[in-house]
Amino acid sequence: MNIAEISKRISAIKAEDLIGENEMVKAAVLIPLILREGHWHILFEERSRQLRSQPGDICFPGGKMEATDRSPREAAIRETCEELGIRPEDLFVVGTLGRYLPSSQLIVHPYVACLQTETFTPSAEVETLFTVPLDWLLKTEPERYAVKLQPLPEDGFPFEKIVGGKAYQWRERQIIELFYHYRDHTIWGLTARILHHFLKILRA
Repeated sequence: MNIAEISKRISAIKAEDLIGENEMVKAAVLIPLILREGHWHILFEERSRQLRSQPGDICFPGGKMEATDRSPREAAIRETCEELGIRPEDLFVVGTLGRYLPSSQLIVHPYVACLQTETFTPSAEVETLFTVPLDWLLKTEPERYAVKLQPLPEDGFPFEKIVGGKAYQWRERQIIELFYHYRDHTIWGLTARILHHFLKILRA
């Protein structure tokens, strides 16, 4: 391969391209806004207690992109309609919040939409639905707690191939978990971090 061919391939890359994106799981979520008596509310789901993954957690409608989804936006709309039992014409997508990387294996595309109905037929994945006033959220600061992440190499890790061997000084990392408490509901994890980003945009 000559430098001309290398240059041609490199020039096709955009600065915003993400290394490893093709191998990452892609998901899309939607922040549903509902207008009630002149005030905006955000609709949340409580996941079914029968689910094997994150039962009972609070989340936005959404999920993994399917091969039939032409875009993350389409995936967010499809998942929302399936989980709430509504039609695509029952919502209006305001826009995107960009891309969120909660881990090196997952990329999430959050969207914001206005719901034009409150007649829902939730799927079996949904335990309950509830709303939180946007004004309350804008005035509320979440609780913050650090979670330390300690690297733990698997059995057979080739310590002999790295400087320091088994004495290698792994860097301890941490993430900050956010908690919003509204009545008897606790919003945390990925949902709270996306919500917090959305609220920061509105305050700005």
